[in-house]
Amino acid sequence: MSSRLELFNALPRQGPGSDLATASALAFAKYIPEHPRILDIGCGTGSQTLALARLTGGRITAVDISQAFLDTLARRAKNLGVASQVSTLRCSMDALDLPDDEFDLVWCEGAIYNVGFKRGLRALRRFLKPGGFLAVTELVWFTPDPPEPALRFWSAAYPPITTVDENVGYIEAAGYSLIHHFSLPASAWWDDYYGPLERQIEKLRSRQWPATEDLAFLDENQEEIELYRSYSECYGYEFFVMQKPQDARVHDGS
Repeated sequence: MSSRLELFNALPRQGPGSDLATASALAFAKYIPEHPRILDIGCGTGSQTLALARLTGGRITAVDISQAFLDTLARRAKNLGVASQVSTLRCSMDALDLPDDEFDLVWCEGAIYNVGFKRGLRALRRFLKPGGFLAVTELVWFTPDPPEPALRFWSAAYPPITTVDENVGYIEAAGYSLIHHFSLPASAWWDDYYGPLERQIEKLRSRQWPATEDLAFLDENQEEIELYRSYSECYGYEFFVMQKPQDARVHDGS
């Protein structure tokens, strides 16, 4: 197993989030049909997938590039009795070959950064039925003047990071109506992500990994944790819920 998979596959989540945040965002997707069709992009091991299955009774297509993550999700879904609601698809989010206007709800927690927020909004729009909802989390600055250590780290790790207001502008430019947005609390970073991640880093260090690149990978993740510990008031994840217009036609993603 690769160092990345060994570090992240054992975690409840592969990014910040919580069942409460998922449920709160879902509450703003008004008037979705009973048993909706849902596309969960970058699902990881599927904590939000399973929450959506329980909350909606819908049929979910869960997409991730990692087969190991998808296998873990499938086991979790079976254990929770929702396996019949969840189908998995191994695919990069920028190479999806799915029908247009197919889904009532497209979900993407902590993964749209893989293609960039602006591009991702436009690319995912075509999969939504007219009137369907898109819910995504995106890393944002909470302050116009972030401290230098945070600015240096995130400018290298995720150059497109910007403010909530700028992302609202991107949403409108991509042809959506913004329904609601809210910031994830610190607990959504620590409880199911950074806390378990830090413990997993310590566990793997105790095994004395021989490869320099593996140890560097652990160091990079610990650095990210320490940065959030120091500067959580300056940046975080924002949950955006938006709607494709009822009269929308297939968008070409350009």
